[in-house]
Amino acid sequence: MKAKHRRTLEAVFAVSARRRILFCDIEVLVIALGGSVREGAGSRVVFELKGSRQYLYRSHPGKEAKKYQVEVLRKWLSVLEVTP
Repeated sequence: MKAKHRRTLEAVFAVSARRRILFCDIEVLVIALGGSVREGAGSRVVFELKGSRQYLYRSHPGKEAKKYQVEVLRKWLSVLEVTP
């Protein structure tokens, strides 16, 4: 995992969101962890990692992930035992 991926993972698990997390950085992080990202219908994105799936909707018109999306991602990664 590269340093950029590690920083994104640390930002996801940070208690206070000091900086915005770009949705594309989340996609790259899941791929770096050995998962896959697929486009679904409309703005739906399917994340697959360790046999588990998580569905999120791509933020628009902005590029940043919404706070609730980061929280869902944090819980999902915690269940999969992926921590910084």
